[in-house]
Amino acid sequence: MTDLIVAAIVLAIIGGILFYLYRAKKRGETCIGCPYAKQCGSGACGGHRVKHQ
Repeated sequence: MTDLIVAAIVLAIIGGILFYLYRAKKRGETCIGCPYAKQCGSGACGGHRVKHQ
């Protein structure tokens, strides 16, 4: 019984992640998870090349 509960929780988490990715791609975000994703349409927003000193 506990295996079924754990499996249901894992499936719910994976389903939530997939749903988030689907909605983000639907909104046109190119770099999902990038804080500059909504500002950049081409995928080369420059946020990835920031060098911390």
